[in-house]
Amino acid sequence: MSAGPSAAPGSTAAALRHVLGHFVTPLLMCIGMGLAYLGAFHAPEPHDLRVDVVGSGPSAQVLAQTLQDKSDGALSVRTVPDRAAAVDHLKTQASYGAYLPGKHPELLVAGASSDTTATVVEKVFTKVAAGQGDPLKVTDTAPTADGDPTGQGIFFLLVAVSIGSYASVAVIGGAGAVLALRIRAALAVAASLVVSVIGVAFAGPVFSLVDHGLGGLWAMAWLYSAGILLIGVGLHTFLKRWTTLSLMVLFVMLNFTSSGGIFRPELQSGFFASLHSFWNGAGFVEGVRSHVYFGGHALGGHVLVLALWFVAGMALIGLAGLAESKRRRAAVETAADAGAVAGSAEAGGAHGPGHAARTGAGARTEAGDAQEIEEELEETVGV
Repeated sequence: MSAGPSAAPGSTAAALRHVLGHFVTPLLMCIGMGLAYLGAFHAPEPHDLRVDVVGSGPSAQVLAQTLQDKSDGALSVRTVPDRAAAVDHLKTQASYGAYLPGKHPELLVAGASSDTTATVVEKVFTKVAAGQGDPLKVTDTAPTADGDPTGQGIFFLLVAVSIGSYASVAVIGGAGAVLALRIRAALAVAASLVVSVIGVAFAGPVFSLVDHGLGGLWAMAWLYSAGILLIGVGLHTFLKRWTTLSLMVLFVMLNFTSSGGIFRPELQSGFFASLHSFWNGAGFVEGVRSHVYFGGHALGGHVLVLALWFVAGMALIGLAGLAESKRRRAAVETAADAGAVAGSAEAGGAHGPGHAARTGAGARTEAGDAQEIEEELEETVGV
């Protein structure tokens, strides 16, 4: 009995080249994630971290200046006249700790601003109080909800909404590639509504990450998700199967690391700290914090950031529409030229071979498109 047929050497080599070519994407993801996450999180150190010393006498001034000098740029220490002023600074995120010296020293923090920042401040002033031989009392003036004791639940909500958004782009751009752009854009808006509702369910009834303000949280989640989806659908027209990698760079590698959900910019390097001021993930995280814990202070600026990313998505959809319209006109002109050539060939008796060649080319094109869609969806799932 003869063995089954083996693959031809040429086809095996071609398949191997195809597989090796697709290793480019996961390797780039590996490099990008390593550079982004390790660059942003591996060694957080404070720089110009604003803290207050409560008091107006000479002793408070000397303590503030001593801390400033010894911190070597890690802290920005100022004095405030009384406890009320210190609490106001904490609740407007003008400072991240306030030390009340005396026989019973107390440290005021705002845990909802950032648990990691509050921890850094507590370590600094625990040493100060210990140097004076007194135990330190820590008071949280803005505690997080019971369902989010570390204050990082909003960040992981950001992760869930982001992944739901950019993974939906691959479905719309891949499986829905044959649809008109206006339909793909409508699907993007619809998908963002679904993703944002799922996010609100996680934040409220499922995990109780927040105990009020779900309506505003939903609005920001929708605006954030819609911005990602519209940007992704617009980019897909130009980048095709590289869209997923591009969205990972924009909305994972640079986005999660600069959002302030784990470390605020005062604990990060200059690059990620600078992104925090205008990246959409930071707009969402800080917007939700402002809305839920700080009475809406500076909320307008964070919503503006989300709105500008949404507008950027709409602009990309517009550019994609122009590009696709131009491609359609070019395709129509090419088809008209091909029809004229085919008519001439048929008149010369060459209809059979010409028709077969065109049919074969069309079949190969359709097969190639289907393979590209499948590969794009697989890469998204793999992420």
